[in-house]
Amino acid sequence: MFKAIDISTSGLVAQRQRMNTIAGNIANVNTTIDENGNVTPFQRRFVTFAAADSQPLADTRGVGVTYQVEIDQQEPRLVHDPGHKHADENGMVHYPNINLITEFVNAMGASRAYQANIAAIESSKEMAQAALRILA
Repeated sequence: MFKAIDISTSGLVAQRQRMNTIAGNIANVNTTIDENGNVTPFQRRFVTFAAADSQPLADTRGVGVTYQVEIDQQEPRLVHDPGHKHADENGMVHYPNINLITEFVNAMGASRAYQANIAAIESSKEMAQAALRILA
């Protein structure tokens, strides 16, 4: 019973990290300099998931999820804006290659997955309560 809650909790943590990463991408959609003041556009980040390392086979009825934040290696988006203070010698500004529509769709998916994990936790709690009522 508690293993199911642990698995769903790992999913909640992973989806929260996914949502935080998406929020960071949206916040930096027009960032053209890095934290050191160099003219380098922000690079989009994304979260990848993997099954958590499992226990010995006798105890593996399910495993949680682990995540890793990775940096997208796509080329920056070029916009012709010769008046911009970070424009290159050709008048091109290098912006992060972040598509807001993609980020919003990813955020909706993360939100739904988060809700599904909460529903699984609630179901596990209800089953535990029903078992206690039967035993009492």
